[in-house]
Amino acid sequence: MARDPRLLVKTSPKQIEAAWKLAKERYGALGVDVGKALKSLRAIPVSLHCWQGDDVGGFESHGNAIGGGLAVTGNYPGRARTADELRADLDQALLLIPGSHRINLHAFYGEFAGKKVDRDAVEPIHFKHWIAWAKERGVGLDFNPSCFAHPKAADGFTLAHPEKSIRKFWIEHCRRSREIAATIGKALGSPCVTNVWVPDGFKDTPADRMRARERLVESLDAVFEKSFPPRYLLDAVEPKLFGIGAEACTVGSAEFYLGYAITRKKLLCLDAGHFHPTETISDKISSVLLYLPEILLHVSRGVRWDSDHVVTFADDLLAIAREIVACGDPSRIHIGLDYFDASINRIAAWTIGTRNMLKSLLVALLEPPGIRAAEVANDTTARLALQEESRGLPFGAVWDYYCEVEGVPVGEAWLAEVRRYEDQVTGGRK
Repeated sequence: MARDPRLLVKTSPKQIEAAWKLAKERYGALGVDVGKALKSLRAIPVSLHCWQGDDVGGFESHGNAIGGGLAVTGNYPGRARTADELRADLDQALLLIPGSHRINLHAFYGEFAGKKVDRDAVEPIHFKHWIAWAKERGVGLDFNPSCFAHPKAADGFTLAHPEKSIRKFWIEHCRRSREIAATIGKALGSPCVTNVWVPDGFKDTPADRMRARERLVESLDAVFEKSFPPRYLLDAVEPKLFGIGAEACTVGSAEFYLGYAITRKKLLCLDAGHFHPTETISDKISSVLLYLPEILLHVSRGVRWDSDHVVTFADDLLAIAREIVACGDPSRIHIGLDYFDASINRIAAWTIGTRNMLKSLLVALLEPPGIRAAEVANDTTARLALQEESRGLPFGAVWDYYCEVEGVPVGEAWLAEVRRYEDQVTGGRK
């Protein structure tokens, strides 16, 4: 494949340093401590989702269709076919992203040595290589039960299923997932954020929503019956407005899980694609943090529906990042990415999305204090004026400097690294 030589042009360290000094001076004149902002950014991890690397395929032997209201489109070559390939691809992505981050696993990404291990029989031993890999690299791991792509989820119900035996199966799967997550957290010395999402819902208008939701409560209570130290495991639950095949009613709605999280003391997961198209999770963050000590975010980009596109440096993402910073303690908010685009290079998808998330956080950390001061003074004219003028501030020079000192490619230079890896590694996969 011919490569555009312009992609190989690199900004010199002297140019980066000169632009950084000018930007630092400009921000300093507005009362912004740029060094402090970069230190704060370095302390915020983003959890990269493993399922972007193989199109939500997993490593089970029975190879069920994804289902559960989920859909992946595209057939870009180079999909990871094994756990070793997936870890190698993640290694490459992490080389292109500044900072120290985490990896988010689903339960069906265990390594089962070619044996059929059903979901209610997964164990920590199936994730020993993931734990060793993460420990060697100094990254944390997060975890999710996989309540989809399975014969016992084929009708769209799992924990809220009318049949007790099906509910029992999924309860056991979620229990074992929590055991695995606690083992991960203990081994790595970092809490494993473990998120429960189920696709349960009705395609057409149900006659009895209440009983379905009562079943879901009963099942969740059974899943969470055993407690684990929070230094090992943090439990989260995730609502959704609708799914494909569950358009009329999703059992685990936003109201359902908000109440559940508050009463059961769980983290609430806010997914950027799981609400009405006119809603944004940025507006929900401060509200939920009034009632919960910590929350989880799944950052994605829905186009017309919950389509999980790669997140771009757009107003919605900037608003999410600003609220993370404005809450006063970003450590209360666990940031995970959640999209799966098989139409482009998968390592590029990780890199673009994660770098955009970090850029947005940097913009928020560099916000001039005069904006908030104007609001305190009830000078809404000045607030809007300063907000708009701040869009033109040279955050890009600060970002380039951050990438340089973190030892990752500056600007678009990372794309040449992705192309090199594609030529040498992923391009040979069939």
